[in-house]
Amino acid sequence: MTRTVSGPTDHVVIVGAGLAGLSAALHLLGAGRQVTVVERDDLPGGRAGRLLRGGYRIDTGPTVLTMPDLADEAFAAVGDSLDRRVDLIPLHPAYRASFADGSTLDVHTDREAMASAVERFAGAGEAAGYRRLRAWLEQLYRAQMRRFIDANFDSPLDLLTVDLARLAALGGFGRLDRRIAGFLKDERLQRVFSFQALYAGVPPARALAAYAVIAYMDTVAGVYFPRGGMHALPQAMADAAADAGAELRFGEPVTGLERSGERITAVVTTKDRIPCDAVVLTADLPCSYRLLGRRPRRPVKLRHSPSAVVLHAGTDRTWPQLAHHTISFGAAWRTTFDELTRQGRLMSDPSLLITRPTATDPALAPPGRHLHYVLAPCPNTEIGPAGAAWGELGPRYRADLLRELERRGLDGIEEAIEDECLVTPADWLGQGHAAGTPFSAAHTFLQTGPFRPRNLVRGTQNAVLAGCGTTPGVGVPTALVSGKLAAARITGGARRTSGRTEGAAR
Repeated sequence: MTRTVSGPTDHVVIVGAGLAGLSAALHLLGAGRQVTVVERDDLPGGRAGRLLRGGYRIDTGPTVLTMPDLADEAFAAVGDSLDRRVDLIPLHPAYRASFADGSTLDVHTDREAMASAVERFAGAGEAAGYRRLRAWLEQLYRAQMRRFIDANFDSPLDLLTVDLARLAALGGFGRLDRRIAGFLKDERLQRVFSFQALYAGVPPARALAAYAVIAYMDTVAGVYFPRGGMHALPQAMADAAADAGAELRFGEPVTGLERSGERITAVVTTKDRIPCDAVVLTADLPCSYRLLGRRPRRPVKLRHSPSAVVLHAGTDRTWPQLAHHTISFGAAWRTTFDELTRQGRLMSDPSLLITRPTATDPALAPPGRHLHYVLAPCPNTEIGPAGAAWGELGPRYRADLLRELERRGLDGIEEAIEDECLVTPADWLGQGHAAGTPFSAAHTFLQTGPFRPRNLVRGTQNAVLAGCGTTPGVGVPTALVSGKLAAARITGGARRTSGRTEGAAR
């Protein structure tokens, strides 16, 4: 049996209305708890927020949605459903990959469509390798989901299950880049199925092969987009929680926690004091630890993921070579990861994620206009430029990015911009994200599973952590699972995984 909070848990206060907090709220409501959610911003969403500028509706956080069954499970906890609340659009292709040699590949989630695309792109041998890779990704997902992702850990000994042996037999503890190369010889294809490791903050050459599960989510299970933008998902979750009886308080920052011995007795905000029986904290780890007045002892300091510079650009034109999501790879590969994670330098030949949400939902921009989101990974502020340096560096890097986009075929992009917002590590720092990164602690081996900061904190009996800094980790699917796991620490409920989530594909 995994540990749960002790004592009464009738009224739970959740600090933060991001995806993790809203997932926890729905699962707790479904288990019969009274729930109050307090959020410093005026809208739900946390990292998945919304910015309105000049008629453009800009998602400020993640743009890639995978594994919607995990969201549906949260809605189902209160007798609701994702389908009822959100118009979810499957993306075809999931991505378009664009390479420095001028070649492009549409990444399909349908097996035969993708095999055909790979054969046209790189030959029959690589298509056969793709089919073998896809089968391995499906096995890898089944081996990990139940025991290593959708699971609370109290000790490393909790890893000792038959699924650990299965994961080892699948090569999950080897290196990701070598494992992918065992299926695909074409270096461009290797990138398509290994770049996802950077989401976890680790270069493919140093990432465990087990992290290919992220490639499963992207390239097998499918990529989706909610009509109205990514922010439509947390807004729908907040609406469902309110309809199920939760009290939602927006624009109310938390300033402290009242404590009696090892129990939190009340959450104090700028406006009120809210008595509670238990609390779920979803802020970035340093903020949560500061509120608790304690942090866990770790033998080594937490290492954080690389950060990102994001340019949100509303334009009077678009470029037909862009899909909804386009990954524009530079010629360099290993050297760029070294720059990001070891040298603390901006990428000399960047690989970029370009998202054009108006390709799927034109209503996100004024009539005849288009919205583009350009994400460039960059070093975090622990190893790269400090937050203060970005006041001068940000505009220069914006100019560099626009020149690079122009060189890659987005002719006239700077002149096409009518409205824009540039986000740098300084902005992430200002939002309370440690090391100026929205991607939290990197998924190194010693920061994964039972070695990741746990969602229970010693010395506090009735507080649980949720969010990307704790179990199971970074990303939209894992944030949703994090909220569910936090709720289970309070309710003691058995882990419940939907049949669809257990399947190889949605």
